[in-house]
Amino acid sequence: MKTPIPELALVLLIGPSGSGKSTFARKHFKPTEVLSSDTYRGIVSDDENSLEATKDAFETLRFVAAKRLARGLLTVIDATNVQSESRKPLIELAREFHVLPVAVVLDVPEKTCHERNRQRPDRDFGPHVVRNQLQQLHRSLRGLEREGFRHIHVLKPETLDSLEFERQPLWNNRKHEHGPFDIIGDIHGCLDELTALLGRLGYALSPRTDGVPGVDVRPPAGRKAVFVGDLVDRGPDTPGVLRLVMGMVEAGTALCVPGNHEIKLMRKLRGKDVKVSHGLAQSLEQLERETPEFRKAVVDFIDGLVSHYVLDGGRLVVAHAGMKESMQGRGSGKVRDFALYGETTGETDEYGLPVRFNWSAEYRGRASVVYGHTPVVEAEWLNNTLCLDTGCVYGGKLTALRYPERELVSVPAARAYCEAVKPLDSVSGTASLSAQQRHDDLLDLDDVLGKRVITTRLQQSVTIREENATAALEAMSRFAIDPKWLIYLPPTMSPSETSQAEGLLEHPAEAFAYYRKEGVAKVVCEEKHMGSRAVVVIARDAEAARRRFGVTSGALGVCYTRTGRRFFADAALEAAFLARVRTALETSGFWEELRTDWACLDCELMPWSLKAQELLKEQYAAVGAASRAALPDVVAALAHAAARGLAVGELSARFGEKARNVGRYVESYRRYCWPVRSLDDVRLAPFHVLATEGSAHVDKDHVWHMETLARVCRADERLFVATPYRVVEVGDEGAVAEGVRWWEELTARGGEGMVVKPLDFAVRGRKGLLQPAIKSRGPEYLRIIYGPEYTTPANLERLRQRGLSTKRSLALREFALGVEGLERFARGEPLRRVHECVFGVLALESEPVDPRL
Repeated sequence: MKTPIPELALVLLIGPSGSGKSTFARKHFKPTEVLSSDTYRGIVSDDENSLEATKDAFETLRFVAAKRLARGLLTVIDATNVQSESRKPLIELAREFHVLPVAVVLDVPEKTCHERNRQRPDRDFGPHVVRNQLQQLHRSLRGLEREGFRHIHVLKPETLDSLEFERQPLWNNRKHEHGPFDIIGDIHGCLDELTALLGRLGYALSPRTDGVPGVDVRPPAGRKAVFVGDLVDRGPDTPGVLRLVMGMVEAGTALCVPGNHEIKLMRKLRGKDVKVSHGLAQSLEQLERETPEFRKAVVDFIDGLVSHYVLDGGRLVVAHAGMKESMQGRGSGKVRDFALYGETTGETDEYGLPVRFNWSAEYRGRASVVYGHTPVVEAEWLNNTLCLDTGCVYGGKLTALRYPERELVSVPAARAYCEAVKPLDSVSGTASLSAQQRHDDLLDLDDVLGKRVITTRLQQSVTIREENATAALEAMSRFAIDPKWLIYLPPTMSPSETSQAEGLLEHPAEAFAYYRKEGVAKVVCEEKHMGSRAVVVIARDAEAARRRFGVTSGALGVCYTRTGRRFFADAALEAAFLARVRTALETSGFWEELRTDWACLDCELMPWSLKAQELLKEQYAAVGAASRAALPDVVAALAHAAARGLAVGELSARFGEKARNVGRYVESYRRYCWPVRSLDDVRLAPFHVLATEGSAHVDKDHVWHMETLARVCRADERLFVATPYRVVEVGDEGAVAEGVRWWEELTARGGEGMVVKPLDFAVRGRKGLLQPAIKSRGPEYLRIIYGPEYTTPANLERLRQRGLSTKRSLALREFALGVEGLERFARGEPLRRVHECVFGVLALESEPVDPRL
């Protein structure tokens, strides 16, 4: 015997002690689905029969049940549940989470219960207990429906063995339908506009051939229409719209959710006392000219509509007035009311209309929610929600969303059929910023604080510890640029494995070997510039800055460091720098080539002293000056001692080498410094086109990035430096040797070294994501990092014990977050979603890692 049970429900097993509830639960439900009162007594007291622990046990049980229901999991309560007062808090719990309460009653004879209890040593209570429980159960049976149970199953002993539960999806569960869909906003009787919109969407309309009024609608292959409700009232042809939509739903080419106007019309057609307002009079007048059979079909159609639909594996939700995340895929009166009317404050505005809570401003769900109900001038995404009611009946337009393409298609209204009580521009506003940009003007601390697990495409999840998130917020709030520009922070980069070559700590051979071992055929070697990592975000014009970044100050871009700080302290110098960058992009044809009006570039800005002047003065120059002041005197004193015949030869040689190493040290850091008196003293070496309109260019190989940016560099060779690079086949010994020779040439003339990257931007190896880049720094640059005497044998041997695992893990996590943030921004996701990744990168930077690596 198959018995239906909702896939999402709170199931209460009801029966006296000994009725077999626990055995029944083990047979029909997963162990994780069953919460037993006896088990929780044991959890809180170490004694499953401790009546004294009952209160604490049920508090703990309800807490766990709440967590399960919040996650959308069927939950079974295994307790006697024979008293209405014990069932009441559980029914309230079901209502709180908008799930259906189900009663499964085990009506077993008293004799059977006694026999089973006698077989259990922990059931030593008197027979009156079972007798009382059975009496309470039987008194409850008639009232279970009044208590709120929508499904009641009373099971007798003869049916228990043959019973089989069949879990049924809720009516709103259409997760198995993946589209593509064409979701159409509020129509309000505008039949001509509806047929025009369907035509633009590629639907073929033809007169029906069966003599019934209306049209046949044939959708494009594989597509299905979804109507968000409010088909009726106010407009010129409510019956025509209903006939078309009802026909499509019946044919399986469309889905439809009810709007508040349909529900009101249905109640009126059923003879209920309904106030005839808000366009209902027009619908009634038009329907009066139809047959009684058609009016009955309309009532049946509306009555069969489901409050909302969850589609495409849970990635899409369609409801008339919207749907909070906590209500999606749930079934209750509150869910239906929210789907029809949204949420109101109980107040009215100056137009006499109800004041609604802006639920979409607080929405944080993963599913895209598409709805209507409140007319707006333009359909705009806000926090992954979209209102499609663009006021067609008021002279606006009828709008559809093509999903998953996220393309909006509209047709203008032929005329205004009805005067809006509240002007459309007073609803959505006429500000130059989009709804999302206006909402993103303030940071919500809940979006960036606390321990977080960020899901990325490249790595399944990246964990941010609470203390690191706090450090990132502190840094951002004190030093960061305008956050509207802050769409990316570069990742740290791991060095190559430690080299065993004489006198060297790093060598490119280890980088080549790493990628060869991981199956990478080709790598790109790029010269490592003697500057600082810089991100340049630039807009083609003020309109692009406003449209894409929400910046209305007139600024056209920004240049910032890898910790989000403004690079140029001089605003005039920065403005001149950005103007030159924009001109080079214009001259080189970059905007047209990539079909964009903004760009985010990953660069190296030189000289290093432009950003690190204080570091150079206080750390490196101070060491050099002190050493050069002291060592000559020491060397001279030792030479004088040697001239007197003292045995100081070894000591003299050692301090002579110290002096030479200090000289090399000073010479090394001086290469990174030159005075910046004007923009002519600045150099910019771009090496990644990170993102442009609609694209994060992580799908392009590094040669594409190099060549695309080389064309930009040629447009202004006074400011730009094209990054030299080589492509090396790591399986070819000759090619590898040539790559090593190039590194030796670079470092011999004082260069920092090179960066080795797989040809493709992001590559997976045997165990997951590979290092996106490995730096191989030259011996003289490393002298700056590790100190003047790091090459002495004892020091070098000690440094070769350095561990890279933490640094490499950090590099991968930051890279995954950076790419994720870029892709989210390119997709047009809310800035809070982008900043989740940006803050994550900065938070990871506060992890304890040797800064010299």
